[in-house]
Amino acid sequence: MSNSPIPAAPPDSSENFYLSALPRIRNFMLVLALVCTLAAWVLFGLRAGAGFLVGSVISYLNFHWLKSGVSGLADRVTNSGKPQSGKGIVARFLLRYGLLGVAAYAILTSFPASLRGLFAGLFLPVGAIACEAVYELYAALSRRI
Repeated sequence: MSNSPIPAAPPDSSENFYLSALPRIRNFMLVLALVCTLAAWVLFGLRAGAGFLVGSVISYLNFHWLKSGVSGLADRVTNSGKPQSGKGIVARFLLRYGLLGVAAYAILTSFPASLRGLFAGLFLPVGAIACEAVYELYAALSRRI
């Protein structure tokens, strides 16, 4: 007999819960990008909002490509699944930083005021991961996952 009044979740449900963390983080990123872009536009003007939007898009792409790169490297190391070329993985890795540099240069030369918005948008994954952490804490406390 257990001392806890609330039964613990079955092991397979907690595994499924944590396996769905990446899709939830992506969803949090999309919602935060929309909400924060509108907030930056209202509070700081159109250029800051546009800079934040560009930073958010770069950040979202970076997150997606990083996930793909890590999965590709893991598949390559374990030789499981569809093999990916090492050159492709490295090219995507370098493309992320090239894209960031081009966007920062374009914004800096054309609209210097929106550079702060761009840099703020690059922190989008941090906010999404913080939202996921709060959600997981809530789920752990309420459902005992």
